[in-house]
Amino acid sequence: MNTLLAAPPAAKGHLIRVSGLVQGVGFRPTVWRVATAMGLTGHVRNDAAGVEIALWCIDAELAAFRQRLCDGCPPLARIDAIETTDLEGLPPADGFTIVASAGGAVRTGVVPDAACCAECLAEILAPRDRRYFYPFANCTHCGPRLSIIEAIPYDRSSTSMKSFVMCEACRAEYENPAERRFHAQPIACPNCGPRIWLEAEDGSVFAGGSERVIDEAAALIRAGRILAVKGIGGFHLACVATDDDAVMRLRSRKKRDGKPFALMGRDLR
Repeated sequence: MNTLLAAPPAAKGHLIRVSGLVQGVGFRPTVWRVATAMGLTGHVRNDAAGVEIALWCIDAELAAFRQRLCDGCPPLARIDAIETTDLEGLPPADGFTIVASAGGAVRTGVVPDAACCAECLAEILAPRDRRYFYPFANCTHCGPRLSIIEAIPYDRSSTSMKSFVMCEACRAEYENPAERRFHAQPIACPNCGPRIWLEAEDGSVFAGGSERVIDEAAALIRAGRILAVKGIGGFHLACVATDDDAVMRLRSRKKRDGKPFALMGRDLR
């Protein structure tokens, strides 16, 4: 007696379009991890409309891929829609890769800057960590986004970080899929990123490392001085909110006698 066995379904090409806030949030690394874990082939890239994924798989795998992508959405990301069309005329890819971004008419947004995450904060406060007291530490879950972007798609070359060439240690983190800094565009450290210093009105520079500079800046603010804090996205003018004299001097200099200033605090209390 002969038994006929049905051939397994063939993998097909799918073009997946993900729209929403999906740039600058570690979305491409998430796509890479999901596809690699499922053994699927293809590529992912940013473009002017969001994120584009080319994927070769069977229908059941496509449904599972979409679900795992939604379940594993990065903390700062927001998926508004996932649209899928057939991808014909191209042979199946060999492996899954993150490829260069594509341009076009801009139809996507970039998330706002995010406060330092718990993991980065722990590194900043660890004396033996290479980012100890480094104020520009960030990863795919936190750090600057909108304030440093110059163009979409969101890539390092399209931000104000393009002038800073990654050192070997940062490059290794940037290229390691197991790292939370995998494809983190603003990645930096004291060896290769922006530096921190304190400069007086006469141009003299306060000598000391990051910890001493921050302590001295805090002491000046507590003493009623007004500091201009320069970041990679611009300037903030800072003084003690409960010091009426300092606030009035700032209002006078800014010609802002009535409009409220932004208030910064560690928490509501």
